[in-house]
Amino acid sequence: MMGDAVLPYGVLFVCTGNICRSPTAEGAFRRHVREAGLEKRFRIDSAGTTGYHAGDPPDSRSLSVALECGVAMDDLRARRLEQSDFHEFDLILAMDGGHMAEMRRMAGAESRARLSMFLDFLPDAGRADVPDPYYGGRKDFLYVFELADRGARALLSHLRGEMGI
Repeated sequence: MMGDAVLPYGVLFVCTGNICRSPTAEGAFRRHVREAGLEKRFRIDSAGTTGYHAGDPPDSRSLSVALECGVAMDDLRARRLEQSDFHEFDLILAMDGGHMAEMRRMAGAESRARLSMFLDFLPDAGRADVPDPYYGGRKDFLYVFELADRGARALLSHLRGEMGI
């Protein structure tokens, strides 16, 4: 008998290049998980549907806004969504409908991951997609951080209920 060891629940956030929206959601979710003392219960990561920025840190504007809001993300590095992610994660969250379409295309019938839109966990957001702030200014990055932070809090609450923790 292996004891009471519980495998961590894998949550993966996905956007286009993995430098703005998905690392922001990852950083916010990590903070809420840490504040709840549940780090050992979750495996948290983010990825992009493209590999254009693989190995790069998040966009400097994302880093700056997140840090101003108490979330350090300078240790994160962009990576591309891989086929193996659909077997290694329990929940994969799309930042927008285009990401969801690509995730569904990649997942295949044998995928064990549940696919969902990130903002499905925040019904009062009034929108389905987290907007891409890349071509915008500071206010756009701040708006994305606020959405990500509220969404991460709601997601953790939902998962705690599902997991009974």
